[in-house]
Amino acid sequence: MARIIVITHEHDRFLGHRGLLLRRNSRYMLFDVLEDLKRRGHSVRIQPGLSGQSSADVAVLHVDATTTPADYLDYARSFPLCLNVGAADISKRRVSGALLAKGNSWLGPVIVKSNLNNQGIPETRLNRRSRRAGQPAPFAHVPAMPSYEVYQSRDDVPDGVLDRDDLVVEKFIPEKEPDGFAVRFWVFCGERERCTRYVSPNSMVKASETIRREPAAVPDELRERRRELGFDYGKFDFVMHEGRAILLDANKTPGRPQNLVKMFAAGASDLADGFEGLIRRAR
Repeated sequence: MARIIVITHEHDRFLGHRGLLLRRNSRYMLFDVLEDLKRRGHSVRIQPGLSGQSSADVAVLHVDATTTPADYLDYARSFPLCLNVGAADISKRRVSGALLAKGNSWLGPVIVKSNLNNQGIPETRLNRRSRRAGQPAPFAHVPAMPSYEVYQSRDDVPDGVLDRDDLVVEKFIPEKEPDGFAVRFWVFCGERERCTRYVSPNSMVKASETIRREPAAVPDELRERRRELGFDYGKFDFVMHEGRAILLDANKTPGRPQNLVKMFAAGASDLADGFEGLIRRAR
């Protein structure tokens, strides 16, 4: 059996407040995977921040921020095996396959997003908790981010947006359906995975706001992109456009929507199998 440590930011809260029957909860998908691993006999410890070398066989770098700070990366590399140590940067400019360059001839609709993951909400949360603890903000230069905005063409984008480092402009290319829009979510851990196509009445598709879902295949080019980005565990959001898989978002700390908790928990055992596969492969 393995000793597993989960490295989180010192001001993150991987575990939420106890709910009914005093059960622990979490906003993160990894929680269900860890619970399954514990049932199999593995030991699991959540470690906020850096506290010297800990005795563990495997670590998971689970810092909920777009760019993992260098000291956390150095600490993660001190373990015999650390998942996602290669996935330190998930900014849109690094991961997105839909970025619109200044000279691009795209004539369709575009969307303006934050370069940060999830509109910089994780960084803002960590800054707030750090200040409450009387410490400096770890991501002091995170700007206030506007909501995602869709424009009918690049010409409609306000002046200066393409020149801003904190924003990106992407081609807006959801998969259109008669009753809405579709996006594909690929969840994986090691060699285990599930990929689901979600259809929503909203053009900004979220798993928690869908009218139907169905299994989907994972294109080979997306598997290659996963290797390039250094992901052992995580979630990729993508669409199929003109026969090609277009990666929109890559998340190393995917969430666990409250209205889909049962579905996510049901798939945790398969991901735990993938986790154990990574451990066996490293030994």
